[in-house]
Amino acid sequence: MANETSNSTNVKLALAWAFVGIPLAWGIVMTLLNALALFQ
Repeated sequence: MANETSNSTNVKLALAWAFVGIPLAWGIVMTLLNALALFQ
């Protein structure tokens, strides 16, 4: 029973990180690409 709770928590934690991390990573990549365009 405790193992099922742990797995559920791990899935929820991974989804929460993905929900925040994917847009954050996209924003960082877009910022870097725009910054590189300034130096060309």
